[in-house]
Amino acid sequence: MSEPSKERIKVPEGESERLVTRQMEANEKGFVGYETIWEPWQKEAEYKTPKQP
Repeated sequence: MSEPSKERIKVPEGESERLVTRQMEANEKGFVGYETIWEPWQKEAEYKTPKQP
């Protein structure tokens, strides 16, 4: 039997409505991770203290 290939296949970038997934480089142990980037779902308003009565 032949040896399995040590070459890693580059996975294309995955995109959906509010999410992007990218393949990261392999580490020293050969583990290939994925970076996940989320777009914000809502805006964050600056807090203002209420007026004193």
